Amino acid sequence: MDEQHVPDRSPTFERGKRVLDLALAVPTAVVLSPLLAALAAAVKLESRGPVFFRQERIGRHGRPFEILKLRTLYDEAPRDPADYLVAAGDSRITRVGAFLRRWSLDELPQLWNIVLGDMSVVGPRPTLRYQVDQYTDFQRRRLEVAPGVTGWAQLHGRNRLSWPKRIELDVWYVDHRSLGLDLKILLRTAPLLFRPGPIYGDAQGDWGERGPS
Repeated sequence: MDEQHVPDRSPTFERGKRVLDLALAVPTAVVLSPLLAALAAAVKLESRGPVFFRQERIGRHGRPFEILKLRTLYDEAPRDPADYLVAAGDSRITRVGAFLRRWSLDELPQLWNIVLGDMSVVGPRPTLRYQVDQYTDFQRRRLEVAPGVTGWAQLHGRNRLSWPKRIELDVWYVDHRSLGLDLKILLRTAPLLFRPGPIYGDAQGDWGERGPS
């Protein structure tokens, strides 16, 4: 990992990060709104239930918020949080949902989470309350920043990472955060958007393994 970054905890950094989030999220949401509408219609037409998947996640400083995704599971799927750990080929995934997951298009509604300030473009992926309840003091450090759509851990193995390694990378980002590092992550994320396969994990809850994940 590159050790040259120095953490920036200044108010200027926080303001700059917020400006960057809005500068990216708002135009992207406008441009992609026809695509989002078409995908939402496909979700609705294939199976009964809501278009959007809503779930409580834990954000910065442990504050809860409601994350938005396009629904990829049949509405009859179990509601227990642990049951949203979904493997590829799971029978609960709809056909449209499999396509959305393959290209990470189910994540598009999170642009609204960014506009609301619940999330940032760059940061650790948001986790479930039961996961946070199992955090060690070291792991809780990933809550010092707003959760993100993409992040340092996603560039270093995506859902192939073990839970301890993912946490290590997230805390590394917390300790080295800066606008320069955010831009580096965004530039390295861009090519991944054109590759099939989930960037963020293989579960509706984002985590592909049990335990603290």
